[in-house]
Amino acid sequence: MTGSRTARLRLGFLSFLLILAGSQVTAEAAIVGEEESIILRDGDTLLDLAVAESLGYVELLLANPGVDPWIPAAGTELLLPKRHLLPEAPPSGIVINLPEFRLYYFAPDGEEVLTFPIGIGRTAHETPSGQTRIVKKRADPTWIPTASARRDDPDLPEFVPPGPDNPLGAHALNLGWPRYVIHGTNRPYGIGRRVSRGCIRLYPEDIAALFAAVEPGTEVTILNQQVKTGWVGDELYLEVHPTPLQADALAATGRLTPYDPPETTALVLEAAKGQAARLNWSVIRRVTQERRGIPVRITMPELN
Repeated sequence: MTGSRTARLRLGFLSFLLILAGSQVTAEAAIVGEEESIILRDGDTLLDLAVAESLGYVELLLANPGVDPWIPAAGTELLLPKRHLLPEAPPSGIVINLPEFRLYYFAPDGEEVLTFPIGIGRTAHETPSGQTRIVKKRADPTWIPTASARRDDPDLPEFVPPGPDNPLGAHALNLGWPRYVIHGTNRPYGIGRRVSRGCIRLYPEDIAALFAAVEPGTEVTILNQQVKTGWVGDELYLEVHPTPLQADALAATGRLTPYDPPETTALVLEAAKGQAARLNWSVIRRVTQERRGIPVRITMPELN
């Protein structure tokens, strides 16, 4: 193992092609991406590494409990959570799962999935869930603050032209819901956190890739799935994400208060179907309490 930033420890047994600053895989997979790890160097912070590795800040914290986000020890192996179960939704257009701060794009030909970390709405300005579509693409958009934003901050200008000070970045995708936009950002440290007034933010390179891939009319489905399950071959996997308040507390303090969502048992049993006898309930309890946002196998080997 070298000390370079490009050195990786391959952890997953499924390999997929990672491109376009996100993960691209075939749409037939129930799980996408590949876990990686890096060895920390002096001066690294998790906030900077999230940006460098195209990850969200909260998901990087979740994947590495006990690691100091600001002064992590050099030589520590840091897990990069780039492997995800697909949300339970039709594999079409854009699918956003708010609890995992992540966007999935299913290409019309059904051949690939792109996935990117996102920033979403904060308390009192939550990003809504539901179905809509892209109604307009804007390159080099002008930002016009809403009336409520200007009431909250009277110093805001009437508009901000394209350029480095524009909060929308260089690309914007207007949704069918008025005032809601998928866009870039000039504040990349907000990706993977609840910081916006309801819009969905992407890293500049990620929104550029998404902007090039989609057209007006593309369906957009926004979900609130804290618990995801999926079969990979003969094994069932479980992935659990924090509540909004847990995510906020983790971003602010680096600590996560355990919480066992009551719906997990029913969801796991439904997904297991005729394989319920193989479920490892001690692993299931640990995964639901830790909420690390990582797919974990929850079935035991079949007995011959």
